[in-house]
Amino acid sequence: MKNGLRSMEGDSVPPLKHGLLALASGNYFELQVCKSQAGYYIGTLNASGEPYTRESQEYWVDRAQAEIALRDGRWTQKPSL
Repeated sequence: MKNGLRSMEGDSVPPLKHGLLALASGNYFELQVCKSQAGYYIGTLNASGEPYTRESQEYWVDRAQAEIALRDGRWTQKPSL
């Protein structure tokens, strides 16, 4: 699933606000830019502030690039954990 796709009517689909993989596991966590050794990714943190899901297939070298991707919905949702 690609975020930021256009609908058939040409209207923009709004960027996601919460992680779909987190939702699939019963948790409602907000999407945010996270960091790992592989780089920056779009994911969720649990209530304790620890990484919970990696939602994006992509990694970015630069945090600003990941933030733009999240803001604009220009990232690819991972289909599963």
